[in-house]
Amino acid sequence: MLSETLEKELGQYEIGAKVRELRLNRSMRLVELAAHTSLSPALLSKIERGKLIPTLPTLMRIALVFSVGLEYFFSDDRKKHTFAVVRKGDRRRFPEKMDGKDSAYNFESLDFAALERRLNAFWAEWQPIEPSLAEPHTHAGVEFIYVIEGKLGLTYRNSETVLEAGDTVYFDATVSHSYRRIGSKPCNGLVVTVA
Repeated sequence: MLSETLEKELGQYEIGAKVRELRLNRSMRLVELAAHTSLSPALLSKIERGKLIPTLPTLMRIALVFSVGLEYFFSDDRKKHTFAVVRKGDRRRFPEKMDGKDSAYNFESLDFAALERRLNAFWAEWQPIEPSLAEPHTHAGVEFIYVIEGKLGLTYRNSETVLEAGDTVYFDATVSHSYRRIGSKPCNGLVVTVA
């Protein structure tokens, strides 16, 4: 019998949830998994519900059915890669340009804690600079902007579009574009890029 401390520590790995996920991804019923592992459906059910921590030999039987190693059950990869919380106080603000001089915007990464991201999300605060100082740039993929506050001037190719609070824009980021705040009021929003 495991001590309360060991049960708590092992419970953090969510072994049962991982077993259930593997089984459901194969559209397999408990009785089918039981037949493949020579374990009872009742035992497997207890494992999946987190009511029982399996022994290593039991876990190895399950792992062999799904062609995964034991490390699959003890790594935290699922949370690390697909679930990441970034607290407001943990974010860092960076200017568009390294020296900060004549930067068109300051930004904070909203998703830096997530590994293997499929998109990048930023909080941006645009600055009031002369249109001639807003340097056009390009990058791979597409970009989406949601203006939360203020007025944003977005130059796309050679034409400026004014976006106000509540407006959104989606565009091909391989085309030259730049931004600037219009007016004296703060201008900020959400920027999402996908390569």
